[in-house]
Amino acid sequence: MSERPSTNPVYRFFFAVDAWCSSGFYEIRDRFRRMWSAYSALLDRVRIGGPPRLLFELVSDGATLGLLFALGVLYYALPPFSGTGDIWNQGRDYAVTFTDSNGEIIGRRGIRQDDAIPLDEIPQNVVRAVLATEDQRFLKHFGLDIQGTLRALVENLRAKDVVQGGSTLTQQLAKNLFLNPERTLQRKVNEAFLALWIEARLTKPEILKLYLDRSYLGGGTYGVEAAAQFYFGKSIRDVNLSEAAMLAGLFKAPSNFAPHVNPEAARARANVVLYRMLDVGVISQGELLEARRNPAEFASERDHYSPDWFLDWAYEETLATLKTYGLETEYVIEVKTTIDMAMQRTGQTLINEMLDKEGEERHVTQGALVSLTPRGAVKAIVGGRDYEDSQFNRAIDALRQPGSAFKPFVYMAALRAGYHPNTVVYDVPITVGNWTPKNYTRRYTGRTTLVTALKKSYNTIPVHIAQNIGRKAIIQAAELAGLRTKLSPVPSLPLGTNEVTLIDLTSAYAGFANGGHAITPYTVLEIKRPNGEVLYSRDTARPAPPQTLEPELVEELNYMLNQVVRSGTGRRALLGFTPQAGKTGTNQDYRDAWFMGFTAHYVTGVWYGNDDFTPMKRITGGSLPAMTWKSFMEKALETKVAEALPGVPLDDSYARYIARQDEGQEAPVVGGTADELPTRVTVDTTNSRQQVPERRERRADPVVRVLQSMFSLFSGSSSEPSPPPRRAEPPRRQVDSSGSARQRSTPNFSERRRELEDSLR
Repeated sequence: MSERPSTNPVYRFFFAVDAWCSSGFYEIRDRFRRMWSAYSALLDRVRIGGPPRLLFELVSDGATLGLLFALGVLYYALPPFSGTGDIWNQGRDYAVTFTDSNGEIIGRRGIRQDDAIPLDEIPQNVVRAVLATEDQRFLKHFGLDIQGTLRALVENLRAKDVVQGGSTLTQQLAKNLFLNPERTLQRKVNEAFLALWIEARLTKPEILKLYLDRSYLGGGTYGVEAAAQFYFGKSIRDVNLSEAAMLAGLFKAPSNFAPHVNPEAARARANVVLYRMLDVGVISQGELLEARRNPAEFASERDHYSPDWFLDWAYEETLATLKTYGLETEYVIEVKTTIDMAMQRTGQTLINEMLDKEGEERHVTQGALVSLTPRGAVKAIVGGRDYEDSQFNRAIDALRQPGSAFKPFVYMAALRAGYHPNTVVYDVPITVGNWTPKNYTRRYTGRTTLVTALKKSYNTIPVHIAQNIGRKAIIQAAELAGLRTKLSPVPSLPLGTNEVTLIDLTSAYAGFANGGHAITPYTVLEIKRPNGEVLYSRDTARPAPPQTLEPELVEELNYMLNQVVRSGTGRRALLGFTPQAGKTGTNQDYRDAWFMGFTAHYVTGVWYGNDDFTPMKRITGGSLPAMTWKSFMEKALETKVAEALPGVPLDDSYARYIARQDEGQEAPVVGGTADELPTRVTVDTTNSRQQVPERRERRADPVVRVLQSMFSLFSGSSSEPSPPPRRAEPPRRQVDSSGSARQRSTPNFSERRRELEDSLR
């Protein structure tokens, strides 16, 4: 038998809860009833009758309704503003002034602003003009000017138009810093709340300084200093009364009264400001007449070339540097850059001239150029034909297939695996899966050397190398050289089918020019405040680029790349007066054409193509890109002294070349494209020995060409410079076609030649 409800613990718990709730509700109701009775008894003792009762009721009801209205306004109009963090710079834009290494201004990005001028250095005429027109009672009110608002209301009613504003200078500052310019009741209430908040935290001089520095004054300028520089070509410290009146007139409507847009309206507005200053007694009648007789003169627009492609990239690097070094709150800065304005102008001019001359006939509409030092300092960036027409930077952002310009990384991987420039390789057909690459000439040479394969840009040899050492070894070599674009190990990787940018490929070639250091291209040398205080210096902040490639292998590769311009596909880029190296590149169907080359002073890459990816008319890397590269480098190196490259010594052949040119003798023939051989007599720059090429019919015979290549292996009278001697080193690892690693000593060409002689016997 179950327990009785009175003794069951569960029932007893619920009974206790019920009793507690009932008694609690009763106590609350009783206490409220007694409080109400006491309140009613108190009111009964205060009896007001007659007219005073009516007034009492109105005041009481008004207070109640006013409190409810105030709470509603507060809920509706409180701005979305926390008041924490870097509140005075919320939503602020950067104002960056760029200079060259000599301190000459080359352009700006972001907004035009300079807040480095102290308030006590701003002329009193400027301050008085602003206060006379914008807020005459600025020093007397607490952020809201009730008297001024009523006066503006009366004047607007009389004129039946908005002729005066009721906002104080503090309210305008609140709008500039925290709000948008839309005209709504909510924004006006927000202004009032924020004006009171600002007045409680800043002094009057601090508010005035912020207002003079942050207000938009037309022409992309913010603040009186930037506006004075832009409109009058002088500092705000040096403006006169008429110029101060014109600047003060801009605060009301900068788009309407900007001098460079509407000079007549700007002068008329300046006269209104002058008369307003006279009315409030801050200038005399004589000063007004003098200012009107000598109105402000605008700074004449100068013919200024702006390197916009370079500045766009430098601005991105500047913002990244500010973030990296915790300088995000430095909004007004001056940046010293690496640019060489003469090289920048030359590059843009050459690209445009070449497109004007060849564009229509050869169906090419765009070109790009990047030039930097072997240590990564960018000297010129040409991102296209016309910046005004298209701001897309083809040198920085366009991903394109480099074609044969990628092959140096394949050959570097081969050298790292144990090959040598004179290693014998075989130019024979090869098939990888369903893909069969072909040479540009559709012919095969057979037995040849690694250096010949590179200078003639054979396509089968890099694929054979990739099959032997593995495609991952090629990707690793490219990364060690400094190529940062992600590469896919597809079968066509050795022929440059992965897309890269021009800046990235040029940077990777810099690794060959500097002896094997992987560099990061840069444009920013220094960042400093307008007062000259240095915030960042690359010399002290950035480490030297690391050594990533073996120097002796870089020397061997540079020797091979030197042969490309001496007697290979890049002959049109031959300078002759200084050691150089380079490589042509042409992708499928002539959609992109490249020439990448370098000397001891500069590494330069040139690209031609079309934005819509349509093919050009047989433009190869050895034609327009190589010709543009040569013209650019000749101009860039005018004041430079020739220096040796790693693997390409500075011998007397360069002096003989210059002497022949000075004497008016015929220079070496450097013309021809990848599928052509010179038909004229050429002068070899290494030993001045003339060579008469065979007739084109004999050269076209593939049997003759194979025999020539075979016998050239055993000839000891080659006119080309010999490759750099191989340094003593331990055996290196090589990856065979099966992908397994094996030990292999450095191949010896003499031993290989004896093996071939024995086999021929």
